[in-house]
Amino acid sequence: MKKAIIVLFAVALVAGGLVSCKKQAETAPAVAEVKVEKMKVGMVTDSGTIDDKSFNQGTWEGILRASSEGLASEKYLKPSGSTEADYIKEIGNLVDAKYNFIVTPGFKFETAIFAAQTKYPETYFVLIDGMPHAGDWNPVVGPNTVSIFFAEQQAGFLAGVAASLQLESGEVGFIGGMEIPPVQKFNWGFQQGVTYANDNLGTDIMMKAENIVYQGSFDNVAAGQQLGAGMYDKGVDIIFCAAGGVGVGAINEAKARAKNGEDVWIIGVDVDQYAEGIYEGEKSVILTSAMKYIDVAAYDMIKAKLDGTFPGGQMLTFDASNGGVGIPADNPNLDSAVVSKVTEVFKLISSGSLVVSAEQGDLIK
Repeated sequence: MKKAIIVLFAVALVAGGLVSCKKQAETAPAVAEVKVEKMKVGMVTDSGTIDDKSFNQGTWEGILRASSEGLASEKYLKPSGSTEADYIKEIGNLVDAKYNFIVTPGFKFETAIFAAQTKYPETYFVLIDGMPHAGDWNPVVGPNTVSIFFAEQQAGFLAGVAASLQLESGEVGFIGGMEIPPVQKFNWGFQQGVTYANDNLGTDIMMKAENIVYQGSFDNVAAGQQLGAGMYDKGVDIIFCAAGGVGVGAINEAKARAKNGEDVWIIGVDVDQYAEGIYEGEKSVILTSAMKYIDVAAYDMIKAKLDGTFPGGQMLTFDASNGGVGIPADNPNLDSAVVSKVTEVFKLISSGSLVVSAEQGDLIK
């Protein structure tokens, strides 16, 4: 553990005059060195990698921010499998190494955190996009745990408005990973955003049921590329991908087509995926991204623990009203007028004047 050094200082008192030019200096006693203990923050990754340009990476970047500010030392472990036992094993390894603040990204950790929060009562847990339960879906958030959710439907809505305004007329599609609530809410919000733009902003955008697909995983890159190719071949102009590695496959397909002169686009997810979509120079196939500020959530929970305000036992929702979702601040492929209009819509959502449903209702899939 590094030491923070309190700088030794001196105060010089100078006395002088026409008669005497003698200088007197008085030095204050040295202040004792003070040890600053960083919080040891651990993370167990989901099935993706730490640089997946999506959920794992976003979480890790929040931890790295705390580390860069001298607040924490960090470590992540990638399980050998994706079972509850695999996750609990790595949580135990972190606890054994004195990492007593552990962040886990994704619903797959729900039963593992349910067990761990009781087994390790002195360890603090942050479960993103999930709630601890014993397999019965009855949430039990321990006093040493916080459960964080996001209003994905709001981020999807903003992406739908942006895509519609930029395209003006044409067709959009959606590729999801596993058909789970966060991914579904992205889809439903996106559909609502497209409809809102058509009804209120003068656009003419089509979405067909055949072009709204859940692949069933978050890591099948080849399947994502095939799905993307199929949609583009059917005339889809923009695909919103909420699918992890599956989305990366669709991005790869869009990049290959863009290199050949086709005008196709991808909407990224979770984090700003512009860099992932670069195919030539600074040109990218990422029109914009429906963002969940996962990094901010992870960082804020670390800060809360250090400040003594850790919201243990609570389920929190990050949404437009508290800066938890949105699109990137910089959108090189969106016209300034589009960005301006999306900003207006964001303010309406943030204030509660415009409500985006988190339920399917009569939406497609």
